[in-house]
Amino acid sequence: MSRRETAPSLTAEWRRYVAEFLGTLVLVLGGTTAIVAAGRADAPVLLVAAFAFGLSLLAGLYAFGEVTGGHFNPAVSLAMFLDRRLPGNDLIAYWVSQFLGGIAAAIILLIATNQDDVASTATKPSSDGTAFLIELVFTTIFVLVILQASRSDVFGSSALVAIPLTLLTVHLAAIPFSGSSVNPARTFGPDLVGNTWTGIWIYFIAPPLGAALAWAIHSGVVRPVVGPPEAAVAEVLDESAPASGTTRRR
Repeated sequence: MSRRETAPSLTAEWRRYVAEFLGTLVLVLGGTTAIVAAGRADAPVLLVAAFAFGLSLLAGLYAFGEVTGGHFNPAVSLAMFLDRRLPGNDLIAYWVSQFLGGIAAAIILLIATNQDDVASTATKPSSDGTAFLIELVFTTIFVLVILQASRSDVFGSSALVAIPLTLLTVHLAAIPFSGSSVNPARTFGPDLVGNTWTGIWIYFIAPPLGAALAWAIHSGVVRPVVGPPEAAVAEVLDESAPASGTTRRR
């Protein structure tokens, strides 16, 4: 029997969960490490953090998107569940994987630097009311883009760029007001490891509400016009594959 035939491998479900863990780790580690680096290099944190989170998401999508659908965010997974693109048992497993990924990223940063540096990457509100509104609105915008870009054949592989660019834009707009989370796992990891909990409730409530609002808008405004979903996020990658021998997964 060949080595390939005998080598142990993860089940399809566990591959998805591990890939969600790793993708979230890439997203959070890339973004938060850049925040610390910007402080040490006296670079503009707003620009550095925004581009770092956007590009880290792009890296995670290319590395793991075909395996998981590339959520890396509990709010995104919630929207996919509401849109019937993610089963309930996978929703819980995705959430666990994403939070563990955010924690692991913060631990790596802790090992490389110190707890104060990790705490400096935490999302902190300028004021509770303002931060809640900003997180709610910009999570809604971010998830709306994901829901449509990941389901339509019109956008093709450009969805892989549109989604990170939207996250970049969200960060440019939201960082001064809320620290720009739009992702409970991104907030929880640095808060836990950095032991700083300022306004944590905002980042656990506003993004999921924004995801639910995005799904409601998408369902009421977009879906009646363009029809039922045809693709998961991961399948966007298939658009750039050679036509010969390539079959889109359903």
